[in-house]
Amino acid sequence: MSGLREHHSRIIILYVLYHISQQLTVGIKEAAALKAMDSGGTSDPYVKVYILPNKSKTYETKVFRKTLNPVFNPIYSNKTLMCCFHLYDFNKFSRHDMIGEIRLNLSTVDWNHVIEEWRDLSEASKHEQEHLGEICFSLRYVPASSKLTVIILEAKNLKRMDQGDPYVKVQLILDKKKWKKKKTSVKKQTLNPYFNESFTFEVSFEQIQKVQLVISVWDHDKMSRNDAIGKIYLGCDATGNQLRHWADMLSNPRKPVAQWHTLLSSEQVDTTLALKHTLKIPFTNKTF
Repeated sequence: MSGLREHHSRIIILYVLYHISQQLTVGIKEAAALKAMDSGGTSDPYVKVYILPNKSKTYETKVFRKTLNPVFNPIYSNKTLMCCFHLYDFNKFSRHDMIGEIRLNLSTVDWNHVIEEWRDLSEASKHEQEHLGEICFSLRYVPASSKLTVIILEAKNLKRMDQGDPYVKVQLILDKKKWKKKKTSVKKQTLNPYFNESFTFEVSFEQIQKVQLVISVWDHDKMSRNDAIGKIYLGCDATGNQLRHWADMLSNPRKPVAQWHTLLSSEQVDTTLALKHTLKIPFTNKTF
């Protein structure tokens, strides 16, 4: 990637620990002199950490606004053979731009010492750059009436499957069980469908802290099984962009909050949901 080679100071620091319990701990400390991705000469960086080879568990730092030298300092733990770190520039209304990646082969690590070192970012692999598409939807929660409203607005740049006839499923999962679901109409022969379809669910204040909202985009096929293009999920145990959207909804009761999201693979979302544990978001200084 010529851009990375020309920008020699684009580097990231990381460290890893290994405990007697066979638990791997990986930390993202800071990045320095990142390439400016935004028109204002700055970036809004954050890092995704993938546990390879199957990406069954992912972690994500918070977004650092308008800086080329973010200091992260989060710690993540798991057992794995490979860690992959993706550094992104956050964009609220469009696809997040990948600045670069680091792949850490743990077979080369000296586990007798704490490791802290700088590494150059490299171009992400083509497999990691596979783009499934983006979807925009609005969320609104009214605690007084226990109503959760999801408005599927539009999707764009969807991956072409068989027919190119997309539709969206909206599903609620509670206590790791399928609870409620609805779906949009099918849009014919387009990879940039416009829906503007609204769905309302009755979800109590107690349930809103535990429920997961799964948004999945499918390609409709009359002659065979429908193909899943991609999914995302939101809730109090989500991470990154999805958690921010959910938290914004909870912090602004009765107000619709719209946001774009990049679709993930169905396998990644399904596996992650089976591993997650609920984390409650406290309500502060809000009158319902």
